[in-house]
Amino acid sequence: MKVIVCLGNVPDTTTKIKFVDDNKAFDTIGVQWIINPWDELALTRAMELKEDSRNTVDTVTVITVGLKEVEPTIRKALAIGADDAIRIDADPKDAYCVAFQLAEVLKKEDFGIVFSGIESSDYNSAAVGGMLAEFLDLPSVSAVSSLQMDESAVNLTRDIDGGREVISIQTPFVAIVQKGIAIEPRIPAMRGIMMARKKPLNVVEPAEQEVLTGFSSFELPKSKPPCKMINPENLKELVDLLQNEANVL
Repeated sequence: MKVIVCLGNVPDTTTKIKFVDDNKAFDTIGVQWIINPWDELALTRAMELKEDSRNTVDTVTVITVGLKEVEPTIRKALAIGADDAIRIDADPKDAYCVAFQLAEVLKKEDFGIVFSGIESSDYNSAAVGGMLAEFLDLPSVSAVSSLQMDESAVNLTRDIDGGREVISIQTPFVAIVQKGIAIEPRIPAMRGIMMARKKPLNVVEPAEQEVLTGFSSFELPKSKPPCKMINPENLKELVDLLQNEANVL
């Protein structure tokens, strides 16, 4: 069985966000790019499944939509252990664009499971996984925090309001995963980094597609007000601030 892991190329979470062109575009100068954290956990779980001889996973392929600049991120995924990679040579305009382009390529692939992170750490749209499943006409399960395989089916655990739900599903399907799918993301070893240079990275042309959305402007959040120090004996002032300024009471 082949497992596909969808990768997002996102700014490091410590990046200082800036905008250019009258706040109409994200300033990429000096940005450190990383694998989207949820996708990195998905890749870790895919590697664990492959390495467990009781499972039927033979290969792990990573796929992303992006221009040549995303290749260092893809190479990191290959260094972690993915067998090969696919880069769709298109600018990922929005979630619909990404899901459509992924689907057009995956329709030609033979796979059992597609992993997609529940959201990306940049735009947080939480839409690609569900859209991808619709384009592929496959069942999907969201908020997956555990995935186990046996001889007859794949057993998924997902968090729901008030508890957890266990689902048994046949392949192929799309698993939209969240934290918990793996404990910690893998760190590439030196041997993996060296081997990644020789692993296949296939670049494919994007399918024709109409762009449905655009960004009119970006705005940074307002600066947080300075911290107010309150005498621990002055309970009345604390209650007043919580009620009238913080609006939490």
